[in-house]
Amino acid sequence: MTSLRDIRAGKPPSYPDQSIYAEYACRQFGLEFAEVDGGTGLIFTVGRNGRSASFGAGRGSFFPQNNATAATLANDKYFANVLMERAGVPTLGGKYFFLHERYRAHRPPGHEHADAVWHFAELGDRAFIKPLMGSRGDFAEIVAGGNALMAYLRQVAQYYDAILMQRIYTGQEYRVFILDDEVVYCAQKTSPFVTGDGKATLRQLIAAETSALDRHGISSAATGLDDTSLDRVLPYGERRAIPGRMNRSAGGSMSFAAPGNETVAFAMALQAAKALGLRAGAVDLFTDIDGDAAALRVIEVNANPSIRFLEDSGREDLILRIWRHTFTAIGLLDV
Repeated sequence: MTSLRDIRAGKPPSYPDQSIYAEYACRQFGLEFAEVDGGTGLIFTVGRNGRSASFGAGRGSFFPQNNATAATLANDKYFANVLMERAGVPTLGGKYFFLHERYRAHRPPGHEHADAVWHFAELGDRAFIKPLMGSRGDFAEIVAGGNALMAYLRQVAQYYDAILMQRIYTGQEYRVFILDDEVVYCAQKTSPFVTGDGKATLRQLIAAETSALDRHGISSAATGLDDTSLDRVLPYGERRAIPGRMNRSAGGSMSFAAPGNETVAFAMALQAAKALGLRAGAVDLFTDIDGDAAALRVIEVNANPSIRFLEDSGREDLILRIWRHTFTAIGLLDV
């Protein structure tokens, strides 16, 4: 049987991860896998006994067990928060603001560029801001000070139409991956960091990390650090976390772990997914918020999450469990 490592070795670096996992799962379950885009992995089909289903990478969903309405609601962070709060799930809340004048006639007042500046001042000139429909931690940053806000809005407006602005919370971050009424795994997230060499300033170290992120289409998050700290030489071996986001795609890391109050946390994750109508997804949540061990809030829900963490952790069994659920949901495998 061909291993996941063997399939990975035969693909170009640009090949989508989930397309590799789909091919691996097809071989394990006796299904047919066929590329239809010249070996890019961007479009493929899976099938059995004359039945087939098509998948597209990039913005395409790898979880057809989620209907389009549920996935769309989850992708809009404001919509998702409203529906979760209505279902009794505490979230980080926040207000949304548009960055362009286009379509202004089709939306209610109070959500324009000037309103964002006013609300930022209400929050004490410090906030956590991210694109309303962003992913991979792109432009998810702590922004401090009016000048930093204006710079942030100008930059983000080049790539996104709207943002979500929230008060800053601190806590332990976890990702809970769910399938229907089951928790498949839970992992703790940790912030990206730079390590000092005793020579370079923090600004220089972050610049090096930024270059690496830019090559993968992810923004840097340096706006969360004040100018004075950026000019300090970081001693050899000392680590400095880059605050604000913990996405693996943005340099963060994950490890299998569950919060101390996992029963409550898992129940909240399942309730959040149910509130949005999702059968599969990853629920990111904070525990121990602002030092309160009993406090939990959902950060966001991802209806099309990456599972590269499982490959890196050697958990092909969980990759197969997830894809079995997908293939069963679309009628290619029996329960």
